[in-house]
Amino acid sequence: MTGVGAASIDKKPAMEEDDDVVIQPKDCPPDSQLLGRSTWTLLHTMAANYPEKATFAEQAEMGSFLNIFSKVYPCWYCADDFRSWLNKPENKPKLGGKEEFSLWLCGAHNQVNNKLGKPQFKCVDWRSRWLDGWSDGRCD
Repeated sequence: MTGVGAASIDKKPAMEEDDDVVIQPKDCPPDSQLLGRSTWTLLHTMAANYPEKATFAEQAEMGSFLNIFSKVYPCWYCADDFRSWLNKPENKPKLGGKEEFSLWLCGAHNQVNNKLGKPQFKCVDWRSRWLDGWSDGRCD
């Protein structure tokens, strides 16, 4: 196996910018950190563009996506951990609409951040971070 699921997770990064950010050559398979950042960007962007009020079919489709995602994610221990977390009744995805789903996903992400010793994101700011951009105009 290559890429995230095998040796690349344990390899020392090629270049380090500082203690928290690792820069890897762009033509290398992603390590678990790069894969994780890219995955969270995808998931949060999906949630931010989810319908304001999802139909039953849309909710079922997103629920199926999250279930399949938790089984095929290329970082096996990340997938196992997410699947275990997802299977707890209190962590059932909230898929009624954009706001609810985005807040649920932010909570899930904060659970991972907590486990990794990373700072928590203020979930009330999800819309600025993932949909509208910050009020200071830096995203315009």
